[in-house]
Amino acid sequence: MPRLFLLFCLTLCATLALAAPQVRVVGLFPGAAVLNIDGQRKLLKVGQVGPGGVQLISADAHKAVVRVGGVEQTYALEREYSGGGYSAPAARTEMSIARGTGGHYWVSGTINNQSAQFLVDTGATSVAMNEGQARRLGIDYRAVGTPMMASTASGTAKGWRVTLNSVKLGGVEVLGVEAVVLDGEFPTEILLGMSYLNRVGWREEQGMMYIQAKH
Repeated sequence: MPRLFLLFCLTLCATLALAAPQVRVVGLFPGAAVLNIDGQRKLLKVGQVGPGGVQLISADAHKAVVRVGGVEQTYALEREYSGGGYSAPAARTEMSIARGTGGHYWVSGTINNQSAQFLVDTGATSVAMNEGQARRLGIDYRAVGTPMMASTASGTAKGWRVTLNSVKLGGVEVLGVEAVVLDGEFPTEILLGMSYLNRVGWREEQGMMYIQAKH
């Protein structure tokens, strides 16, 4: 009898593991996250419950805490949870960004393999950042950049035109991206402009922006 009971328990555990939904965090911003639950994208705010009973506990620009099957797990962008636990980040050709405060799209990514927080700006010709952000990313813009004058919302500013080795959002990476480093503290956020967006596929639908690799 004990052996049969043990076999029953093992079978039940295996069944529950197989039934656990698969979850990916495909978008992050303060107080909310975009989850891919068994292939279905869902925007959840903190406290909300999505398909399969998946609940968002907390979220910021860097990570989300999600309750799956009664167990809380911490997720980074583009990580997957299944009954067996975490797996390595899966290569993806498309990612989604939820519209945030003020109707803007905020997204975490990398520049030259260094973490960066972007504000998507389809009105900006290039990726743009201030000199402090460039220094944090290790960009020696004065040595490798081409001096220029740029028009900004507050007038004309001195800048340097540089080429970034890579800009990556989720699994969508573009190499050799033109960028502008502006003298001073403007812009306060790194602008994800058309020098990146023109080289990927993107669209807006019902409060979401979808970005897809062209190749």
